[in-house]
Amino acid sequence: MMQIAYNARDLTEAHIIAGLLGSHGIRAHVGGHYLQGGLGEIGAAGFTNVQVDDDDYLEARRLIAEYEGAATEDGRRIPPVNDAGEFYARWFLLLMLAVAVGFVLTLW
Repeated sequence: MMQIAYNARDLTEAHIIAGLLGSHGIRAHVGGHYLQGGLGEIGAAGFTNVQVDDDDYLEARRLIAEYEGAATEDGRRIPPVNDAGEFYARWFLLLMLAVAVGFVLTLW
């Protein structure tokens, strides 16, 4: 059985994490490849994840936490990425869906 060890913003990030885990001997599977392109050119986010075997889950989470808390060469912590763009993209898609549904309903 496999567990989701990481929810990635996109496929590139998911494969970076999977490569990190693989370099430490943890077999990882990236899921969500076919869901990514369903929204065309808009950067669909939140559909990809990295899965690992149950036995490797805790070690994978430790490595991912270490990766997320990475520091620069002079010891300063790298700040987390701001996902505000993802938030607004999802609301934009919801708005566009509502407009499309409204348009279709006015045609009836």
